[in-house]
Parts: sequence; C-alpha cells; structure tokens
Amino acid sequence: AVQVSSQKATIKVDAGVLARVESALKQAGIAHDGAFLDQVGLNTTVRVRFRDPDTQLKAKDALERALNPDATDPAYVVALNLLSTSPRWMASIRALPMYLGLDLRGGVHFLMQVNTAEAVNKRLDSLAGDVRTLLRDKDVRHAGITRSGQQIEIRFRDAETRAKAIGVIRDNLSELALREDTAGADLLLVATMTPAAVKNVQDSALKQNITTLHNRINELGVAEPVIQQQGADRVVVQLPGVQDTARAKDIIGRTATLEARLVDLSAEAQAAVLGNAPVPFGSELFTVGRGAPVVLKKEVIFSGQQLQGAQATFDENQRPAVSVELNEAAGRVMRKVTRENLKKPMAVVLFEKGKGEVLTVATIQSEFGSRFQITGLDSPSVANDLALLLRAGALAAPMEIVEERTIGPSLGAENIRAGFTSTVYGFTGIAIFMIAYYMIFGLISVISLSVNVMLLIALLSLLQATLTLPGIAAIALTLGMAIDANVLINERIREELRRGATPQQAIAQGYDKAFATILDSNVTTLIAGIFLFLLGSGPVRGFAVVHCLGILTSIFSAVFVSRGIVNLVYGSRKRLASLSIGQVWKPGAATGK
Repeated sequence: AVQVSSQKATIKVDAGVLARVESALKQAGIAHDGAFLDQVGLNTTVRVRFRDPDTQLKAKDALERALNPDATDPAYVVALNLLSTSPRWMASIRALPMYLGLDLRGGVHFLMQVNTAEAVNKRLDSLAGDVRTLLRDKDVRHAGITRSGQQIEIRFRDAETRAKAIGVIRDNLSELALREDTAGADLLLVATMTPAAVKNVQDSALKQNITTLHNRINELGVAEPVIQQQGADRVVVQLPGVQDTARAKDIIGRTATLEARLVDLSAEAQAAVLGNAPVPFGSELFTVGRGAPVVLKKEVIFSGQQLQGAQATFDENQRPAVSVELNEAAGRVMRKVTRENLKKPMAVVLFEKGKGEVLTVATIQSEFGSRFQITGLDSPSVANDLALLLRAGALAAPMEIVEERTIGPSLGAENIRAGFTSTVYGFTGIAIFMIAYYMIFGLISVISLSVNVMLLIALLSLLQATLTLPGIAAIALTLGMAIDANVLINERIREELRRGATPQQAIAQGYDKAFATILDSNVTTLIAGIFLFLLGSGPVRGFAVVHCLGILTSIFSAVFVSRGIVNLVYGSRKRLASLSIGQVWKPGAATGK
C-alpha cells in the first residue's frame, strides 16, 4: 500500500485529499485495489492498496508529483506501507490479524540515548533566570548571579540581604536547595536542584521525547511502531515494514519548536499582508497553515521549552480550548504582555526545519500569567492536536542513535516459514506419540491441543498482540506444556482403572484428581511468565506474552475441552466394559485395554 499523511500540523487529510489521490492515480493510469481514509493515532491518513511492489512504487512517485508540486516545501508525506490481506468480510466483523514484530516483517531498529544531563542543564539555566527575575521583582539587591557546574551562585554584600533572599527563593522556587558560603569578601548563596527535582526533569524529558517520537513516526506510515523506554535514559524504536533508514532518521531527528508572538496591527503590517508594502522592521510574515497571511512581531512571548503542560478542554461557553501552563519566568512575562495588550490578537507558531506556520490566532481577553486558555478552536479534535503539539512539539533533550539494525522483508518471511515449519513438526510428533500410546484418549488429547492452538492464535489476534520470533517459540513450548496436562489426566484414569474402578468412575475421578495438579503446575509457570513480562524487554516480553496466554488456553483445553469430547464419546454408554487408553497394567497380571 501507499499511505498519504499530513506533513504540516495545519493541513488535515480528509475526503478532499482522498479524491485528489484517486484522481492522480487515474490520470497516471495506475490501477489500485481500493483507497480509503484511515485513523492512525490522532491523525487521519489515506491508504491505497496495490497488487504488487512495482505498481506500489509507480503510485508513490505519481502521488509525490501530484500532491507536492514544490519539493522543497512538501505538504504531504507519501510513504510505502504494508496492509493486511484479510478478506473484507472478516475485516467488517473486526476480525483483525495479529501484528508482526520486526523479526517477522522486516524493518529498522534504533536504540537511542537521551541526554538527560542536557535537560537538567537547560532547567538550571531557566532557574538561574527565574532567580534573577524573582530577586528583581522582590527588590532584593545582589552582586551577581553565575552558573558554576550544577550550582547557581548568588553574591551578596551583607548577611541581612542574603537572609531575605533565602526566604524569597524558598517560598517561590521549591526545586532549589540552598546553602550559605563565602567567596573572599562576598557572601555566597549556593543553589542546587534537589534530587527529586532532578529526577522529575529527567523523567519528564524522557516522556516528552517518547511522545514526540510517536507524533513524528506517524508520518512514516508505520501502523504499529514500537517505542518504549529501556532503562533510565534509553528509548527503543522499532519500525516494522520500513526499509528506508535515511528517511526514518530524518523524521526521528527532526527538530520542532513552538513560539507565541503578538500580531502586528500597524498600518505598514496590514499593507504587507495585502502585498502592497514590505514587512516592517521587527516583524515577520507568516501564513495560517497554507491560508491567509499574517504579520507577527519578532519578539517571542514564550517558547515550547517553557511549557510545563497543555491539555485539551472546554471554555466557559463549552467550546473547544487548550489549557496551558508555563513556568514561573514565562508566566511573569505573559502577565506583563497580556496586561499591556488586552483585546489584541496573539499567535502560536510551529517552526519545523527553519520554516514557521501559524497554528492559531486568538484574542487576548484578559490579563493572565502561568495558566491560561487558547480559545477560538474549531473542534475538540483540533484542540487535542494543538495540545499534543504544545506538549511534544520539540525534543526536551537531545538524542543520539547508539545502535541501528535493518532487517530485510525476505529474512522476515524466512523466519515465519521456519517458525511455522518447526511448530508443525512439533505438533505432528506429539500427535503421533499420543495416538500410539493412548489410542482414542490420545486422539482426544490431540483434538484438544488443536483447539488450544486455535484459541491462542485467536487471543493474539483479538488483543492485537505483536507476534515475534520468540513468540513463535513460545507457541511451540505451549504445545509441549499443554500436552503435559493431558498426559497427567490420562495417567490418572489409568491409575483408577488399575485400582479396579469402573470405566465411568475412572474418567470422572481421573479428571477431578488431575485438575489440582494441573492448576498448581501451571500457576507456578504463569508466575514466572508474568515476571518475565514485567522485568524483561523486547524479545523477552514477546515470549512472555504468548507464554502466559498459552498457559491459560492450555488449562482450558486440557481440562474442559478434552473432558467434553470424552463425555461425548463415552458418556452415553451405560455398560462400558473398557476404555481405549492404551495398555493398563494391574498388579500380578496384565489386563485388556
């Protein structure tokens, strides 16, 4: 398939884009197997199916030319993708295929190191500015503020002023721990970030980077990317189906920043909007998406690095809005700017690759500081998108790729064939042994084992779990563990027959007495599987998921499915002379079957 998604936050993919895609393919004479709108996360995309890779590549080139006439400023991302070939009637009843992991589908794997020390360093710079502004606002005189490593040093001429500064900082900046010191004739106040504050900054940077990566990777056309934290400062990114590592690196490493600026309402600016005059000094010309032009002042009110939170909400009139929280320094600047510019418009600008686009223009209704709302949005979905961009428009800390792997689709297909073949061989070997050793009861065990495999595959599909090569290994292991429960049941029935019980009594008591043993053994194995999932990562977790699900299905199939079949075969026979369960040895003599 080919996927078309928006390159810009201000451009939406809708039915109009779908019509343009179909028209472009028709003009190029390229046949397709269906085009439709699809939801990927918060973004809507167009997906078009094709019969073979050659047609797919031709379609991608044709759509690139049609949708992005200006190659230097593309509006849409046209990406190669893979889609399930499940029949439409199955898809209509939500019968979805299970996801395939990187080792089965092919793709790229990145291990990324997040520079959390740089995030702490940025926060210290911000806190140094906050301290300077706070002391100025509270009229506390100092002899200079400097950064020294992980410390902020504030110089004072007398102890009284230093004591006053300590009270002011403790009341307003709880992130800082203070210590008194001296430097020659000056009195020093040394401020460092508390361990809790450092941990909070590092965790927030890691979470924001993961959120940002999710937002960016949607453009690659990856339906089920794996983006997860590994350890304290690393992120694993797996992109199944992606073979263009250069494109993946470009998207993942892209920088994006947000800024708030005032709209220039001067006569010169309005003339510049109409194209009748140059942009006045101190201002810049932008467009609201790809629509109307607007002139903004160059002075930045706040930037994305100063945001502490953004949530989609509703205003007092129940219209969509975004609630924004800034840090203290940005809040003080915002309070001053809004007080001086009531009833004037303010814009939020997204900068990507050096180019800025206006996301929204809102009128300042009243004075506000660290907490305020952006109103005038068209719909709740627009509010959600804007809140996401405000939170994750930029990486909170730099990242570098420390490990990179590419797995070809042919290797993935070979892994699937090898895993499937090994599972089939294992199942066949178990079936031959069980039928030869336990006869009819062995056949019943094999049927219940088949049901077990079917239930496991159904659960993986229903839960949309990602199947990996270790997951296939877990399926093969589940076969052996599941048949172990049937062996316990069959041997219990044999034991009851040796004791002289009638066949019907032997069946009932065999299942009843074996159940506790089966439950105990499987619960202990399930506990191990749960800890594998909780403490493991990557392939280990993939193995643990299938392993735990397989234990649950094997208990059900071994006890309930096989007993149901046994009752169906033998339950109606009131005068049952013997059971076809293999050779039953009695003390002192050999009996029949």
